[in-house]
Amino acid sequence: SRLFAQEGVDAVTMSAVAKAAGVGKGTLYRHFSDKAELCHALLDEAMRGFQEETFARLRQNDDPSRTLRWFVGQVAHYVTVHNALLVEAAASGGGEMLRHPAHSWWRQTILALLQRMCNRHDVSYLADVIYVMLDVRVVNYQRETHGYTVDDIVEGMLGVLEPFLS
Repeated sequence: SRLFAQEGVDAVTMSAVAKAAGVGKGTLYRHFSDKAELCHALLDEAMRGFQEETFARLRQNDDPSRTLRWFVGQVAHYVTVHNALLVEAAASGGGEMLRHPAHSWWRQTILALLQRMCNRHDVSYLADVIYVMLDVRVVNYQRETHGYTVDDIVEGMLGVLEPFLS
C-alpha cells in the first residue's frame, strides 16, 4: 500500500512489491495471481470499514431517502479516494468488477433502499443505472472528460433519483 502510494499503482511491478515486502516473487504470486488481485486485497480493509458504517446506518432504520443520498455520496467518495487501486482492479477484470462481491453489495444496498421508498416494478433497473454510474471507469470518464467534481457527480445522480426521493 505504501509503495503504491509513493510510486503510483501503474508504475509498481509485482517484482517491486515482492522486494518491498521482503519475499520472493513466487511467494507473492502464490497469494496474488496478479496486481489486480493484490489491489482487491488492499481495498478489502477500506471496504469492510465502509460496509460496517453502512450497516450501522441501515440498522438505525432512518428515512430511506436520506440514507440513499448519503450512500451514493459515500460510494462516489470511496471511488475517488481509492481510484488508482480500483482502476487497476477494473482494468484486468473488465465487466467482472461490477459482479465482484465487494462491489455488488453497493447495488444490493441501493436496491433495498429504493424498494423501501417506492413500489414500482422498475426499481431493480434503476438500481442498476445508479450502480453502473458509480463504477470507477464511469466516474473517471465524467471527471476527466467533462471536468465534473465528485460533488457534481453525486448531485447529478441525486437529481436523476429526485422523483423517487420525494
